[in-house]
Amino acid sequence: MFTGIVEEIGRVRRVLAGAQSGEIAIAATHVLEGTRIGDSIAVDGVCLTVTSLASDGFTADATPETLRRSTLGALAPNAPVNLERAMLAGGRFGGHIVQGHVDATGTLRAVKAEGNAKMLWIDAPASVLGLVAEKGSIAVDGVSLTVASLDSAGFSIAMIPHTGQATALLQKRPGSRVNLETDVLAKYVQRLLHPSPPPAGSPKKELTLAFLKENGF
Repeated sequence: MFTGIVEEIGRVRRVLAGAQSGEIAIAATHVLEGTRIGDSIAVDGVCLTVTSLASDGFTADATPETLRRSTLGALAPNAPVNLERAMLAGGRFGGHIVQGHVDATGTLRAVKAEGNAKMLWIDAPASVLGLVAEKGSIAVDGVSLTVASLDSAGFSIAMIPHTGQATALLQKRPGSRVNLETDVLAKYVQRLLHPSPPPAGSPKKELTLAFLKENGF
């Protein structure tokens, strides 16, 4: 689990994206401290398992699903990426619950200055927007952010100067793709409210007074 508080901006060394698997190599320093092979590091919001370590970086495998769902497969050498080690059980919880499981990618629509902040508008697919709430939390390229407003195509976030300097988000330009992960609590609420239909041929169950009595209600 992660908190969406970026620890370091790393640089892509290489991405090998094949039909059945991928590998990504990242140049980094700070996130290597205390890291061992098998540990998790979020790369632009994607939880990856460290498969090898060097004094100045690490490598990780990426599955076809990861490459389909995220921007990792399109990263070019020297591209900046947000890095965060998995949260320690006794660590400070500075952001929100981030799993590193990207739901979909969005597109940076616009960046506008507003006082000391930068307002970023991000277009997102309907599957993501249905789980986004004004003043709720969302992870954009692994950065824990608060949704400022919504429209029919996307949402905006207000970025303070520190977040702009500590992450790679402001190095992107309108039209760039970003990884999006919605709040995990919203996903489970949606699932409970809209469960999957029963398998074909299974007996239909109805909520009746007799059923409630049989089950102690």
